[in-house]
Amino acid sequence: MVSDRVAGMRARGWGILSAVVAIGVLLSSSALGQEPEPEWPRQIIVSEGKIIVYQPQPDTLEGNTVSGRVAVSVTREGETTPVFGTVWMAARLETDRDTRTATILDVDVTAVRFPEITPEQEQRLASILEEVIPRWELEISMDRLLASLELAETQRKEAQDLKMEPPNIIFSTDPAVLVPLDGKPQLRSVEDSNLQRVINTPFTIIYSPSDKTYYLYAGEAAWYAATDLAGTWKLTYVVPSSVEALAPSEQEAEEAGYGAEEEEGEEEEEEPGPPPRIIVATEPTELIVVDGEPMYEPISDLDLLYMSNTESDVLFDLHSQQYFVLLSGRWFASKSTEGPWTYMASDELPDSFAKIPFESDVGHLLTFVAGTEEAEAAVMDNQVPQTSAIDRKAAKLEVTYDGEPKFEPIADTGLQYAANTSTPVIKVEDKYYACDQAVWFVSSSPTGPWAVADSVPSEIYTIPAESPVYNVTYVYVYDSSPEVVYVGYYPGYAGSYVYGGTVCYGTGYYYTGWYGSYYYARPSTWGFHVRYNPYTGWNFGFSYHSGPFHFYIGTGTWWRGGWWGPARWHGYHRGYHRGWHRGARAGFRAGYRAGTRRQPRNNIYRTQRNVARNAPRATPATRAQPSVARGQANNVYADRSGNVHRKTDQGWQQRTQSGWQSSQGVDRAHASNRASTQQHLERSDQARQQGTTRTSNYQRSQPSRQTGTRSRGGGGRRR
Repeated sequence: MVSDRVAGMRARGWGILSAVVAIGVLLSSSALGQEPEPEWPRQIIVSEGKIIVYQPQPDTLEGNTVSGRVAVSVTREGETTPVFGTVWMAARLETDRDTRTATILDVDVTAVRFPEITPEQEQRLASILEEVIPRWELEISMDRLLASLELAETQRKEAQDLKMEPPNIIFSTDPAVLVPLDGKPQLRSVEDSNLQRVINTPFTIIYSPSDKTYYLYAGEAAWYAATDLAGTWKLTYVVPSSVEALAPSEQEAEEAGYGAEEEEGEEEEEEPGPPPRIIVATEPTELIVVDGEPMYEPISDLDLLYMSNTESDVLFDLHSQQYFVLLSGRWFASKSTEGPWTYMASDELPDSFAKIPFESDVGHLLTFVAGTEEAEAAVMDNQVPQTSAIDRKAAKLEVTYDGEPKFEPIADTGLQYAANTSTPVIKVEDKYYACDQAVWFVSSSPTGPWAVADSVPSEIYTIPAESPVYNVTYVYVYDSSPEVVYVGYYPGYAGSYVYGGTVCYGTGYYYTGWYGSYYYARPSTWGFHVRYNPYTGWNFGFSYHSGPFHFYIGTGTWWRGGWWGPARWHGYHRGYHRGWHRGARAGFRAGYRAGTRRQPRNNIYRTQRNVARNAPRATPATRAQPSVARGQANNVYADRSGNVHRKTDQGWQQRTQSGWQSSQGVDRAHASNRASTQQHLERSDQARQQGTTRTSNYQRSQPSRQTGTRSRGGGGRRR
């Protein structure tokens, strides 16, 4: 009975509820990202009357379980005066990072309080809400949700023991492309030919023994040649036909992320840029390309300059006379661009970094300065899991090994992992657990048959960051039924970690891939110009794109699995970082183009391999459809005790049996409690406004239905 739960709530206090997050933005538009989200509050008409739902106030998130309180008003049929109250709810959260929305499912009303009416009347209203609320279609904007969460109350998982040593950092004042190899070159014969491939690189590199020459595919029939991988590469127009036949096909290019047409509104470059220099690296390396000699511009009135003729993030601090570069979310400092470079923790940066204006050309760097609003928002985003319900019958798995399964020990654990497969397979005593596309499977044999796992041994979550399968510690099984298993993963599965108060990409460890008949790559931190966008996550790219030079990734049988593991689904872009704002701004000159060729896929559960695994969402036979409550201000809140308040131009008011009264005039005997409640309400109001702004910014960043173009927003360099 609701009345019993209400009594229990009053007796035990709010602390009994441990998971309150998402109900924060109930009923947001399903067209989010294409047109402005309807305003709050929302209303729903039922046979008993009209219910108005004000924007809820989420508190915490635990796994995929959410709960929260929301202020409501109920105007019963035949009456004109609404009754205000608070509803506590718990539910399952299903998220989608591609649209930045989440859906509240399996809603359970845990408590109801209407302070201004009798217990009998309260019970009648509670019965109405208990019946209608679980039938609602509850969608939330992730940005509103994140803004409403109180960071101190969430279960934060901060990565431990990440490696923060700098890679080899190369500055080039000429156009250049970095070609990373996973260690020394590994050659394998091409079937039915005398050619060999270099298998441990994402690029297409063919070796011809007959002329002792390496050929590098550069896109659109452009090739480079060199007699030594580490030597000088030159553009060549004479390529053996057998080598040309091994260029990636259009389909392979599409799979690599280059198949989409240029976005509408993109300006074509007037003249192609020159052929870039090729730099081959066999150790962790990052390349920073500068358009000629470095040029600097001031950042507001701070003692900071930024290098304006590069699309990399390079600052110069006048006070310390040091250069600072941001790579994969990590800061490195040096007295010279030649190095040596040292790691600089985000909470130890010069004070001026936190004062960078958000609307400046380098405002996006605030995300990587600990303590800033932008950094807190990115950290919070990393705490929300991507979730799904997996159909047991539809979820299939086959694990392919290069020969017989070979297991290696995982340091500091009693576990072993399979080294000669691209699928993480963990041996726990006499069972095997495979994590494929953020879904756990279990088998009594390393070769299967595999079934969706109902649970995962806790020891798996002790795997250290130095292990190449560390990312699976961010994949969870939340619950199950005979038909479905509820699963979820945090961004750490795709390489996004919280460390030292900010987000960073990759563990920093160098994991050697598997070299056998096939090549299995391990997650890479360095070498791919990884940059962060608050809406699309981490994006990857190469150093240069101009004219015919595209530098497609080759795909085929010589290596298997995604080069970056699951992180490849987080988007891929070429050239300089056009993907940084998803096409909202051009590169710093036409010759250094960057366009995003494919919208980043941040929801692994929606990839082609996974979509068939998702269980269809059960829909109640009767669905109550919400609508915008026109003419109602979105200024009503519920405090932790269930009292209802509203913010007016004259200050805060509380709903009582006598109507709305000034909060100063209610319960004068408990001034300290009143001050604490008002402080909490002020924070809730600020979060609500902040969430509205973030949601609006995200919507503006999306393509319009009419033109297919995106509006230009702040936070990046504008030319």
